[in-house]
Amino acid sequence: MRPLILVTNDDGVYSEGLIVLADAMKSLGDVYTVAPDRERSAVSHSLTLHRPLRAERLNDTVYAVNGTPTDCVALAVQKLLPKRPDLVASGINKGANLGDDVTYSGTVSAAIEGTILNVPSFAISLVGDQPYLFDTAIPYAIQTARYILQKGLPYDTLLNVNVPNTTPEKIRGVKLTRLGKRVYDNAIKEVLSPRGELHYWIGGGKPFHEHGEGMDIQAVNDGYVSISPVHLDLTNYEALEFMAKTWNT
Repeated sequence: MRPLILVTNDDGVYSEGLIVLADAMKSLGDVYTVAPDRERSAVSHSLTLHRPLRAERLNDTVYAVNGTPTDCVALAVQKLLPKRPDLVASGINKGANLGDDVTYSGTVSAAIEGTILNVPSFAISLVGDQPYLFDTAIPYAIQTARYILQKGLPYDTLLNVNVPNTTPEKIRGVKLTRLGKRVYDNAIKEVLSPRGELHYWIGGGKPFHEHGEGMDIQAVNDGYVSISPVHLDLTNYEALEFMAKTWNT
């Protein structure tokens, strides 16, 4: 029996990156797409709790949900699909999800929700600006999906894949990496409304990041595809051990 693959994203059900990814996954299994009905970038791992959700069936295997990427995965796995999926593939995102970006990303959060629901999951993103060359990312999406279907993933672990937005011949290879530090300088802009009221616009700041061997950001900057295993256990075990020894002293 062919695997059932759930494809989702945060750029919306009509995003080219989603359509290309779903088409690529058909070489590996039966594909269902459940994605937001509009762009939901940077919504992180939010769930819609204060209103009902609508899932509009666009065709036999595609649903548009008026909610977040996390909503989409939860609905798909628990209500919409004919059986439990064997894999969640989230993307292809228009832009990077490197380092600390994963805490904001709706694309990565969809893979997180899949992982929480015990479905092996990965997120894939293109690093760069328009025009987005989605076809460059397809071989790495297939390679990642095939690996997960054949080998599985460790408990509570997803894969975060970032592909340089360039032509295929310029990709230097694949590196397994850890998440680096990525922060944004001057990311909040002050703007005035037509009435002269002060407002704030978040986004557009210049990113700064750590440089270092083994980091996802460094790998992509050097022309490699970065694949980072991301674990859901956020416990700082060194701090836990230290505090256990010093808390009452």
